Amino acid sequence: MSTFDDPFDATRRLGRAGCSCGRHASEAEHDAVLSSEARVGRVVEGALMRALFPQDATRRAFLKAVGAPAALAAISQLFPVAAAAEALAQGAPLEKKDLKVGFIPITCATPIIMAAPMGFYSKQGLNVEVVKTAGWAVIRDKTLNKEYDAAHMLSPMPVAITVGAGSNPVPYTVPAIENINGQAITLAMKHKDRRDPKSWKGFKFAVPFDYSMHNYLLRYYLAEHGIDPDTDVQIRAVPPPEMVANMRADNIDGFLGPDPMNQRAVYDGVGFIHILSKDIWDGHPCCAFAASREFITAMPNTYAALLRAIIDATAYASKAENRKEIAAAISPANYLNQPQIVVEQVLTGTYADGLGQVQKVPNRADFDPFPWESFAVWMLTQMKRWGQIKGEVDYAAIARQVYLATDAQKLMEQQGLTPPKTTTKTFSVMGKSFDPARPEDYLASFAIKRAS
Repeated sequence: MSTFDDPFDATRRLGRAGCSCGRHASEAEHDAVLSSEARVGRVVEGALMRALFPQDATRRAFLKAVGAPAALAAISQLFPVAAAAEALAQGAPLEKKDLKVGFIPITCATPIIMAAPMGFYSKQGLNVEVVKTAGWAVIRDKTLNKEYDAAHMLSPMPVAITVGAGSNPVPYTVPAIENINGQAITLAMKHKDRRDPKSWKGFKFAVPFDYSMHNYLLRYYLAEHGIDPDTDVQIRAVPPPEMVANMRADNIDGFLGPDPMNQRAVYDGVGFIHILSKDIWDGHPCCAFAASREFITAMPNTYAALLRAIIDATAYASKAENRKEIAAAISPANYLNQPQIVVEQVLTGTYADGLGQVQKVPNRADFDPFPWESFAVWMLTQMKRWGQIKGEVDYAAIARQVYLATDAQKLMEQQGLTPPKTTTKTFSVMGKSFDPARPEDYLASFAIKRAS
């Protein structure tokens, strides 16, 4: 049984200094480091076997004859497997070890946040300070001004920054997606009998930022129900930490926001969860790990180490059995500053909906690092749909420039993970299929949109 099979025991161990081997700050860091080392070791062992026996049939026959453990033991006598694994894990010499990474205190930032207290950054030789930041415009400005080396960003933000929507154009990238799903439309308790979106004319809604999946998903949902998001309702940007307070003060009727704000509204008794974002588009991206193209080219080894840490942390967060431990690590005041039970309800998917029911949706929030280029193409169609960008758009070229799917494929393989074979895919949003090869046809199919 893995040491992480008992999340309650893991949570208790987080609070105890040191680890069983004495080399790590905590037992959680000890386990995270060993898990990462094991994956890297398997990559090195597999590479050695392929190099010694290039033909699949010969390799399989050898392994069958002597057994895999005996074969690897014999090879280890001739080749420094452990040293090779360590070299691969650490990568080339780092150009910079002390980094600042900005984040907004929401569960979308889980891998970026947890990688600090749980040792994923230190495993890669990095000393990363994760810096809690007030809002998305501040995150954008501090990264553009190089106060942050990299940042937690809404997944459409690097696309918008690159094309110059809302700011001067600066080449920006998404090396990894932070989370998928994990959002909701939350309404004030006074609207518990107004569940039909067609009755929402005149409502005031909040979203975290204009260039956000929250804005695009809310607009999509409203428009599919015949509500024009620009004329029938009001939508304004509100920093996530202020959403619940605005609902309590009756400044807004609802919000499509990140967690744990939806669950906090329920916890405080001021709102209820109308619909999860996964029920609008299951598997949609929300937030991303973002870095400037300049950072990647100027510090390629540091970038690779940072991305390895993020990918490893994201893979760890994707496992349901780790969620309660992670909730304990990221709930404190210096990170999310939320009651642990609120964060647990989000990450485990067993939650109170504010209407008297306990729901069980294990993938309410999930984590998948792969930056599909088709995500960026969809975002560009919505930017154009709502007038944020105009004119001809080279969808595929922008998507390839910003969403670094090939980088993710390479580094996921290094970490012993299995990346997708392609960089684009089709998907469905509210039952409507999206083909990334035909973005203009998709855009033309909407009845409600701004004039181009």
